[in-house]
Amino acid sequence: MSNDYPYQDTFEIDLQNKGLAKVTINEYTKILSDMFDYLSDFNKGYQENHKVSNLFNRDIEEYLQMLLSERKINHNTYNKVLSHINVYFNYLFTHQLNSNLPTIDIKGLKHESKSELDASWIDKLNDILADANVHFYARMTVLLISKGFKSEEFLQPGFYRLFNQITFSDEEKVFVNLFYKFIQPIQLKQNSEDIFLKQRLSKDPHITSAGLHKYLTPSEQYLGFSLSPSELFKGYVVDFIKKNPDLSDSKLSSQLNLDLSSINYYKGLIKKD
Repeated sequence: MSNDYPYQDTFEIDLQNKGLAKVTINEYTKILSDMFDYLSDFNKGYQENHKVSNLFNRDIEEYLQMLLSERKINHNTYNKVLSHINVYFNYLFTHQLNSNLPTIDIKGLKHESKSELDASWIDKLNDILADANVHFYARMTVLLISKGFKSEEFLQPGFYRLFNQITFSDEEKVFVNLFYKFIQPIQLKQNSEDIFLKQRLSKDPHITSAGLHKYLTPSEQYLGFSLSPSELFKGYVVDFIKKNPDLSDSKLSSQLNLDLSSINYYKGLIKKD
């Protein structure tokens, strides 16, 4: 059986090894098959010999522009498609299957500004925590931000001491127990009790902010909303203020662990919304 697109077998094995869910891998198949079908039909350079090495940023941009103009996809879908294509070409480049990165200069489209105030995920928290298609680190990120922690706090070495003091609901405890089963082998390998750790051995085993983003991106695409920790935190604070209209600024400052100027900033966002 022939592949739907070049290097499909080895690429999808790589995705499986990274722990991506079957539904996500199917999404890659659908997007990449569609792109290469389009290139086979309409791109003269690719039609000549069907070599990936003949593809450059203008070729990928041509396909993406078609999605916008003819299929009328929205900005979120555009960014999702671009992200999948980017992962694919990064795989080819790092495995020396292709010598260029045709997506390197292609930028995503801006989200609508109101996405920054999206707090709907808070009411869906239990469903997100129970969804095995969402990476453990993504689910833990959402859970900790719902408790009022910023990513710069929970990525710090030693955060596990504070984590052990957090009160969780019964539904949250179910997820935390599953998370422990996931993280304990990694903790043993890295000789660390922290909860955000690289899966490969490293002198510094702690995941950086940039490293966390790599785990968040596939889950962000699956869930359909931004998992940027700063945007999630913004949504959390705005939701808290809206749900506690009678609290004074000083009480809000104390309970949210934010200074008064930050409280004014978030209240300003609510007025704009």
